[in-house]
Amino acid sequence: MLLRLASEPLPSLSRARIYVCGITPYDTTHIGHAATFVWVDALTRVLAHVGIEPEVVRNITDVDDELIREANERGTTWSALATQQTFQFEDDMRKLRVQRPAFEPASRDYVTDVVFLARVLLDRGVAYERDGSVYFRAGDLWKRSGLDQAEAVELYGRRGGRIDDPAKDDPADAAIWQTSAEGEPSWDSPWGRGRPGWHAECAAMATSILGLSIDVHAGGADLAYPHHVYEQAIVEAATGVTPFARRWMHVGTVRRNGEKVAKSTGNLVFVMDLLQRWAPQVLRLHLLDRPWAEPWDFDEADLAATATRLEALWTAGSTPGGDDDAVHAALEALMDDLDVPRAVDLAIESGGEAARTVAKVLALL
Repeated sequence: MLLRLASEPLPSLSRARIYVCGITPYDTTHIGHAATFVWVDALTRVLAHVGIEPEVVRNITDVDDELIREANERGTTWSALATQQTFQFEDDMRKLRVQRPAFEPASRDYVTDVVFLARVLLDRGVAYERDGSVYFRAGDLWKRSGLDQAEAVELYGRRGGRIDDPAKDDPADAAIWQTSAEGEPSWDSPWGRGRPGWHAECAAMATSILGLSIDVHAGGADLAYPHHVYEQAIVEAATGVTPFARRWMHVGTVRRNGEKVAKSTGNLVFVMDLLQRWAPQVLRLHLLDRPWAEPWDFDEADLAATATRLEALWTAGSTPGGDDDAVHAALEALMDDLDVPRAVDLAIESGGEAARTVAKVLALL
């Protein structure tokens, strides 16, 4: 069977290199986080079932402006907050049966790699140094966003782009290396004390571990621009290898009452709270029983229907025997852009081995 992802075939040999943008550990783990990582886990389990070995890197962005601000507001250190929140996140993932990735790099451990990346970009003439910071020239990257230039720059600013930085040649240029204020985390570099920029962190971690090109890059839909556009451009400018990612998996935004689940909107729903009221398998199926790329609204009341559907899958799986054609059809659905709803429908209808296979592959047992 050939995997289709993002509506296109993705031929693979014996291994699939997957990078997923992990958490910035200051408000974990909410339902939006969970949706992304459960979907990536489903992808890896489907690949493994058909004989393709997934090699997953899921980073921890523990050097970040928002994390630093949150730590200051709580009266703690950025490293202490990151450690505490990362522990909570990993506990939530374990309960949701998300497998540990092969690598879980933290930004603080890849500072040297970012320094090396900055040097390469400077050598290639696509970055410049000013006042102790190194900036990547954005040029016309805004065209990849689907927005006009003014809208793209405004969105870049809202998502941490520091468009008012007077040291930049262009407001949309990205900091590969940035100076740190007093009390902020900092490391030595050829340009003075400072810390990595967000897009450069993921670029350095992905390439250092998986190589200059990867098979799947995953993350929430809100990371598509600017983060993933800039990350891809930075890697390709540094290496000359294209494409950086063969396929992008942007998991649909989770909303409540039409608004994106986010700290800024005050509508976060935490996994640890939901798991006090619902079985992990119910929450996992609820996240998966829909097209992965589409935005959707979360309402806890809907979990009751998901619990009933899960019970139907388990009941169907208790039927002895099974039809090989039904098993094949269910697996084909999963390989067809991870069509979980169709696979579960087929499993419940056919019962037996098809139901047991779907439940096992999706970790719903």
